[in-house]
Amino acid sequence: MLLIENILMALNSLRASKMRALLTMLGIIIGIGSVIGIVNVGDSMTNGINDSLSEMGIRNITISLVRKNDENTTTGNYFMFGRSSPGKADLLTDDMLAEYKDIYNNYISYIYTAQSVSDSNVQYNGDETSVSVTGVSLDYAPATGMEIVSGRFLTETDNRKEKKVCVVSSTLCGELMPLQDPLGCQLDVATGSTVHSFYIVGVYKDSSSSATGSGMYIPVSTAKKISGADAGYQSATVVTAAGTDTQAFIDETDSYFSRVYSRNQSYTATASSMESMVESMTEMLSTISLAIAVIAGISLVVGGIGVMNIMLVSITERTREIGVRKALGATNGSIRLQFIVESIVICMLGGVIGVGVGIIIGNVGSRLLGYSATVSVGTVLIAAAFSMAIGVFFGYYPANKAARLDPIEALRYE
Repeated sequence: MLLIENILMALNSLRASKMRALLTMLGIIIGIGSVIGIVNVGDSMTNGINDSLSEMGIRNITISLVRKNDENTTTGNYFMFGRSSPGKADLLTDDMLAEYKDIYNNYISYIYTAQSVSDSNVQYNGDETSVSVTGVSLDYAPATGMEIVSGRFLTETDNRKEKKVCVVSSTLCGELMPLQDPLGCQLDVATGSTVHSFYIVGVYKDSSSSATGSGMYIPVSTAKKISGADAGYQSATVVTAAGTDTQAFIDETDSYFSRVYSRNQSYTATASSMESMVESMTEMLSTISLAIAVIAGISLVVGGIGVMNIMLVSITERTREIGVRKALGATNGSIRLQFIVESIVICMLGGVIGVGVGIIIGNVGSRLLGYSATVSVGTVLIAAAFSMAIGVFFGYYPANKAARLDPIEALRYE
């Protein structure tokens, strides 16, 4: 009952001096609101970046050719030897990738390769536009989530016979042939000084959530023939099966290709993924958010000092009241509890308002940055607990001072 009475007394005291109470809580409101707002914006950015990278294939593994290091290197110094660029004998081959997929079939969903033809000009019935032309293997569509809305994707026959067929984006079709069925239409693609004629066999839907983008895809063998590239690849992308431990499979892939390239004096193939990069980025963003939140939290200390100052003023104004209570038998502990509870109530009310302000700041800031707003329940609870701790910490000295007042001197105070 004593605690409830003290809370009611604290609320009555705040109602009696509304403006002073609001100014006292202002530092707490600003501090709590700033911390929650910054943490919420940081969480929203982190989640948004993670979601975007996940859509791009965060768990995909990229197998790439890298040059071998001299065995006699010293720490920090790497002396490279061999050719300046991989030759035909160094490249990853279709047979090599097929064998790799066969061995690790339970861990792999798709493997695809690509060959860029560079940006080209595409012409149709006198209309012309610039487009990115890329040669891809058969697994590219399912691996990247490409949605075919008309016709089909590239086939093994297209690749084997180096056919000049293509799959184009719905945007490209809308630009060049908005009022007709694009399937079977001939596109003239100018690459350098040469013009190649391709026939559309499929149309895919542009999607910002997939890795396909807006462009034109042709058989990888056709792309190599046009660009004059060797029959092999400097890299390949592996889409791991669900439940695969990406890091463990990367280590296994490195071990496998180190054996395959054991006799190659210049090059080997290594695996990497975006997962470790995303983890590092998430850790960096969290650290930055925490650092900024700590800086913003300094205002909480300022707010706590303000609370202590007002409590000292309040005790001075209520010295006779304290003397009367002591004369009627109130103990030092009850006087101390009264003013500590009043300090906690001030900080808790300021904390509740600050939480609301912080959530609003976080939502507005996240939306302005283009991310979905995220509210951290843990941060809200920590902020509430911290505001209570501030009340206890900065309220104890004034409360203890009030408890130690001499009742006779307090009664004589004017």
